[in-house]
Amino acid sequence: MNVNHVLGIIFANMHDEKVRELTETRAMGSVPFGGRYRLIDFTLSNMVNSGINNVGVITKSNYQSLMDHLGSGKAWDLSRKREGLFMLPPFSNGSAEYNNRIEALASVMRFLSHSKDEYVFMTDSDYVCNIDCKKVLASHIKTGADVTLVYRYGHIPEKYASPVAYEIDPDGMVRDALVGPRDEGDCNYALPMLLIGRDLLIKLISDCVSRNLYNFERDFIQRNIANYRFHGYEFNGFFRSICSMNDYFESNMALMQPKVRSELFTPNRPVYTKVRDDMPTRYGLGSEVSNSLIADGCVIEGSVENCVLFRGVHIGKNSKVSNCVIMQDSMIGQDCKLDYVIMDKDVVIKEERSLMGFQSYPVFINKGSVV
Repeated sequence: MNVNHVLGIIFANMHDEKVRELTETRAMGSVPFGGRYRLIDFTLSNMVNSGINNVGVITKSNYQSLMDHLGSGKAWDLSRKREGLFMLPPFSNGSAEYNNRIEALASVMRFLSHSKDEYVFMTDSDYVCNIDCKKVLASHIKTGADVTLVYRYGHIPEKYASPVAYEIDPDGMVRDALVGPRDEGDCNYALPMLLIGRDLLIKLISDCVSRNLYNFERDFIQRNIANYRFHGYEFNGFFRSICSMNDYFESNMALMQPKVRSELFTPNRPVYTKVRDDMPTRYGLGSEVSNSLIADGCVIEGSVENCVLFRGVHIGKNSKVSNCVIMQDSMIGQDCKLDYVIMDKDVVIKEERSLMGFQSYPVFINKGSVV
């Protein structure tokens, strides 16, 4: 199935408020994850692995680190003359920042209009999964759908950013959409991605704007189900939405499970990221490491258990670090004890410090802090 006629649209700042601690200085898409990645790496890699070579990233605020990470798109083979990676600035109507998804799409209408692609695959960047976009397109074409909505069956995650439940008939047609359903049971709930014809997207966005309708779930999806063919595509693979700091912590910890790693990092659909050339990790005499993900460039002289360590982390002698997510270039001194801690980049923990959180409430330390 050829997807060269699909345009990718990624919302890099959608739902920033869900993890305000991590998005205070960066966009949601550039939140570090899993030792060496950013959240947007998973979304971009899904597209590139499926042959989508034309991708627009809609930004809003704090996107300096995102631009630094993405660069020209070379790491994802998107550094091209005609198509490739496009950073789309956050200004609708020339000056004001957009406030919602429909305004964001209206602000990039010129980009959409100038594209020659037939379809648009839209997605947020606040989740982790490895999905084959080719299969979504194949389903879209086979069913003759106007819009294909990706969903999964199960319990809507707590604090889920856009809780929408679909009523789907046996043929896969979406008959209704319930926004913010109160039912506590299992349902077909929306994942933050959909496929739509480019001309129809432009038409529906223009229609919403002209009627002053700016709620994407109610005005774009729910209101149009009766007028167009909405089909569902069920995704059953590993999926984690980052709806809170606890979700962020648990999603990183889930990477300790071999089954999760094999679903997320498959050889035929690899996850690409910006390469940082670094020395291999060094393990000091007497150091102990168990059940942890350790990126390159680390120096470990203490004990590490059930942790995700990003590049360049230093663990001092006799320090015991367990159940922690420690981001790039952080330093932990000697004789420290850390348990259930999320540590942002460039943090320094001085000698003989003790920090204890809990599984349901990990302690967070801001970027560049000295404790």
